[in-house]
Amino acid sequence: MLNITTDIQSLTTFRRSSGDFMKHLKKSKRPMVLTVNGKAAAVVQDAGAYQRLLDIAARADAEEGIRQGLEDAKTGKTRPAREFFAEFETSHGIHR
Repeated sequence: MLNITTDIQSLTTFRRSSGDFMKHLKKSKRPMVLTVNGKAAAVVQDAGAYQRLLDIAARADAEEGIRQGLEDAKTGKTRPAREFFAEFETSHGIHR
């Protein structure tokens, strides 16, 4: 959750006290919005927190792929593996 009193700062302020802000990022594990002329310009966050975000996104992507595959199976949008591999081998010049 973003805390607007501590997690939104100007880029100038961030540059002046980057060491303090880096400690805050590591401790809070929350992203910080940096502004330029009062408008959001960038988001910075602790590397560990960013990695967790990437892991969550990858897991969600995999789950969505599985969900779509199950939906395709339910609606009959599948074909036998033998048929697929035969076509694949033919189209790629693979001979058994």
